[in-house]
Amino acid sequence: MMNLTILGCYAATPRTFTNPTSQVLEIKNHLFLIDCGEGTQVQLRKSKIKFSRIKHIFISHLHGDHFYGLIGLISTFRLLNRTQELHIFGPVGIKEIILLQLKYADSWTNFSLVFHELVSKESELILDEENLTVTTIPLNHRIYTNGFLFREKLGQRRINIDEVGKHEIEICDYQNLKNGKDYLTGQNKIIPNQRLTFDPPNPKSYAYCSDTVFNPGITSQIKGVDVLYHEATFLDEHQKLAAPTKHSTAKQAAEIARQAKVGKLVLGHYSTRYGSIQPFLEEAQSIFEQTLLADDGKVFCFD
Repeated sequence: MMNLTILGCYAATPRTFTNPTSQVLEIKNHLFLIDCGEGTQVQLRKSKIKFSRIKHIFISHLHGDHFYGLIGLISTFRLLNRTQELHIFGPVGIKEIILLQLKYADSWTNFSLVFHELVSKESELILDEENLTVTTIPLNHRIYTNGFLFREKLGQRRINIDEVGKHEIEICDYQNLKNGKDYLTGQNKIIPNQRLTFDPPNPKSYAYCSDTVFNPGITSQIKGVDVLYHEATFLDEHQKLAAPTKHSTAKQAAEIARQAKVGKLVLGHYSTRYGSIQPFLEEAQSIFEQTLLADDGKVFCFD
């Protein structure tokens, strides 16, 4: 199970009814905050997400609509007497920005802030946990920007209880079966693991790409991911604005999804010039049918 909660998905300025970019990915019992625009902590409360579960924050780039909510969230963590360390991944400079604000507010945290500043323009592994990895997706925007690719690791095999019961295999042997080992009976007969277990679930994967100009070069890295979130700032009628501002259209996002053969595409980062986001879906689905629209407060559950 992989859950994605959209806290905000609109471009540039906040409005009374929309919020800039921020989202929460729940995967393998981890809760990752991805980008942190203004209003993020309010949206977290509305979504009833526990602040204490957030241990890793990923910031794609240092434009305000993607990280101006970070200092406020950190300050609230302090007021809530947080003690566990917080890991922040983002472009070089983010440490200086945050610490400068804490310095002049004389509001040093009573928990450790661990900064992982990113400078590489090549994809790199930035988090390697027991059950998942996170790598950067270099994007082409007006300033240094990364997307993030979250991949589950292959899990253990699952016990076939009915088949195991036929051979009176004890519980103490289950872990060996989960690890893929064959079973040796008391009569020295080997029972193949494939008969006693099921394949583990297919590992889930999620690629986050915001903000970026249309760039087919990323498709090789995100090939076949289960879910792709890709910015779609403009509709096709304003395509001429996309390249100069280093943003994408809905159709261009769909073309990336089509070329990468992803499972599903989630659109976001809509320009606030539009009265409705429905046309984004219509334009994208003309190229890639498995397209979904992000919207503030929306929760996607991917089995």
